[in-house]
Amino acid sequence: MRKIGPSFLIGLFTAVSSALPQGASQSEAPRVRIILVGDSTMAVKSGWGPGFCADVVERVECVNMAKGGRSSGSYRAEGSWAKVIDELKRNSEFASTYVLIQFGHNDQPGKPGRSTDLSTEFPANLRLYVDEVKSTGAKPILITPLTRRSFKDGKLTNNLAPWADATRAVAAEKEVPLLELNADSVSAIQAMGPVEANTLAMALPPAAVAESAPSGNSAPLPKAPAGSAPAFDYTHLGAKGSAYFARMVVGELVKAVPDLAAYIKP
Repeated sequence: MRKIGPSFLIGLFTAVSSALPQGASQSEAPRVRIILVGDSTMAVKSGWGPGFCADVVERVECVNMAKGGRSSGSYRAEGSWAKVIDELKRNSEFASTYVLIQFGHNDQPGKPGRSTDLSTEFPANLRLYVDEVKSTGAKPILITPLTRRSFKDGKLTNNLAPWADATRAVAAEKEVPLLELNADSVSAIQAMGPVEANTLAMALPPAAVAESAPSGNSAPLPKAPAGSAPAFDYTHLGAKGSAYFARMVVGELVKAVPDLAAYIKP
């Protein structure tokens, strides 16, 4: 695991520049498409997806099809995956289509209608997504789930580690690229601590959370009214968090799929 710092960004920018053919510009690269599939930590308004789509050049059609509250099982069951398959019928319009897939948060226990079994259903769902993307001629890329930002005694609680491990195993089995968002985000959030980590959320932390953070602890969040989500939490992202983790995803993408480096803004 590594921290995201200036040297990382310099290396990223160098990779982007060196990936372009001699004398070529980004506007001359063939058009490609990137489709994002996942949960709220990737979705529009609450995840890193908007920051990611802002980081790619105009030659990329970036389609964010992630949806809040979805697991690897419910995303298919509700019909969202069928819409992705419909999109993949347009593959001939692009030099390549990549589908970035990230699940785990809502696959965890205690989420009725969404939870999946970690040892059986979750990996089986990922395998099926990978196989179906490949069958259309598109290129699947798996992503380990973004960490939550909750601390206890100065240590980040990474309760998504088992789902990250399962995602890694499927990527290795299916021989598809893997983006290590879980490992990278755990390292970065642990390094910054709860005070700075709280600034990545969708809203300012409530008083109890702000007062507890300097001690290295994340205070319990007040219970939200029925049918509503809390404005601040330790999972979802505001504009700052979206941009921050998007660069993390971009860094992993350039490493895993060097051909895409030419499509990333410096």
